[in-house]
Amino acid sequence: MTTYWRTNLTLRQLALLFGISKSAADRVIDHLGPMLALQPRKRFRKGTVLIVDGTLVPTRDRSVAEQSKNYRYSTNHQVVIEADTRLVVTAGQPLLGNRNDCKAWELSGAKAAVGQTTVIADGGYHGTGLIIPHRREPGQSELPGWKEEHNRSHRKVRARVEHTFARMKGSKILRDCRLKGDGVHHAILGIAHLHNLALAG
Repeated sequence: MTTYWRTNLTLRQLALLFGISKSAADRVIDHLGPMLALQPRKRFRKGTVLIVDGTLVPTRDRSVAEQSKNYRYSTNHQVVIEADTRLVVTAGQPLLGNRNDCKAWELSGAKAAVGQTTVIADGGYHGTGLIIPHRREPGQSELPGWKEEHNRSHRKVRARVEHTFARMKGSKILRDCRLKGDGVHHAILGIAHLHNLALAG
């Protein structure tokens, strides 16, 4: 399963590699994908800070995807990590790639999964109640120094979720997913689980 996610080989290539039939390889992937999926964390210790961001996964199953800003059929995945440990704590249900992060945060179930825990995000989450960077007010040419300082600190911490995406997308299946239906969701949850195991040592 991990070989499939990492290499994104076709089922025919995978079957040849492991000396099994194509249909057997298909059954293994369908069976193991959900079993390896990350289980969302349900409780967070007091003072925990989380970071959320959305990432697009190019997907060939057009019944679950839509053309996004990069002009490819994609799904939008809301991924939440813990700021201190950088562990993935949940990943929302995939939505059409043309959904903006502001809407996807709630519709994917990611918001419900973290409850009242403090969450920081980028400016695309305006109006969600999350902690986002300061913006200039109408007619304001620049931000006060203390707000600029806050934004610098905010960017530095928020970059951790981008680093998480970079590590997860080392698995080629998240660059061109051929799985259908729930397959893309199982893939991102499984890869998030492997990411956490690697970090935890």
